[in-house]
Amino acid sequence: MTKTTRLLVLSVSAGAGHVRAAQALEAAAKSANPPLDATHVDLLSIVPKEFRKLYGEQYIKLVEKSPQLWSWLYSKADRPTRDSLVGKLKRAAEKLNTRKLWDEVARHEPGAILCTHFLPAELLSRARAKGRKTPPLWVQVTDFDVHALWVHPHVDRYCVASDEVAFRLADRGVPRERISVTGIPVMPQFSAALERATCAAELGLDPRKFTVLMMAGGAGVGSLDELAARLLALPGGRQPADLQIVALAGRNAELLKKLQSLAKRHRGKLFPLGFTTTVERVMTASDLVVTKPGGLSVSECLAKGKPMLLVAPIPGQEERNADYLLEAGAAVKAMDGATLAYKLGRLLDDRARLAAMGDAARRIATPYAARDVIALLSAS
Repeated sequence: MTKTTRLLVLSVSAGAGHVRAAQALEAAAKSANPPLDATHVDLLSIVPKEFRKLYGEQYIKLVEKSPQLWSWLYSKADRPTRDSLVGKLKRAAEKLNTRKLWDEVARHEPGAILCTHFLPAELLSRARAKGRKTPPLWVQVTDFDVHALWVHPHVDRYCVASDEVAFRLADRGVPRERISVTGIPVMPQFSAALERATCAAELGLDPRKFTVLMMAGGAGVGSLDELAARLLALPGGRQPADLQIVALAGRNAELLKKLQSLAKRHRGKLFPLGFTTTVERVMTASDLVVTKPGGLSVSECLAKGKPMLLVAPIPGQEERNADYLLEAGAAVKAMDGATLAYKLGRLLDDRARLAAMGDAARRIATPYAARDVIALLSAS
């Protein structure tokens, strides 16, 4: 790939992580020296409405409402055969009306295509198998795991999170020389040096207090307001002076109202926050992050060197993300609200362990993964 080549980054908005990784890669490409002409396209924005609803919305409902069913499907699909469910899904995807995908490829005339989700990689690999000419095809895996759905014979290079993922991908038949260990891309602001006191002041926080950032809820462990209420009820001398909580409701207006109502009963203790584009600043003001172990969420926490308390990972990829973080010593895990409160209490009593978890997070962080992927691509 030459330095002047256009780059097309393809994602799928089934969960936010694939899109965030694509945005990070697009930003890195545009800030490269010299910059690349990069464009990000969410595949679900250009497919028929019915497929978009089925693929995006139903996935979210499945993992939130029926995690055990998702676990079974995830495991079943990991070693597919032609007659398996995943085999049938692949053939259905092959028949999908993808004219607009090819229109996008023709319109942008990219010198390379980089996918942060397996669906566009699947479609492009199958087209290449049938003799259709495409630009070089790269894939960025967005978890600390690799599933069979990511593995396609006509991918030129895989970028993965760790040596273990590279080993497992090679074990599935991908030539090792086509695999690069880069980490999972995060936006450049997660590697910026920020002042805790400044970021805390922006949120109305006391920088001297122990601050918990909460970004998790649902999937059987309770909503975010219920989990926050549990933590606010911690016994002992930690209350009311030693703990403050920032709870991110995102775009969920109903949840934000519940958190605001709870905050009125715990003034100076709970700080609800709606959608924000500056999560890195909230993390900077925090000592611990309570989160579900999505690949992008935890990569952002690692980039900020934050210890994590993981809540109810989705069976499959999030469980394996959690395993990676637990083995590295960067996180502990709680499977329900009671365990969350218990483990937070233990961590508050053991600041040395918290510090060690932060050190472990920094040790395995890859804050410059997006830049490194773009550098590899530009040099190829």
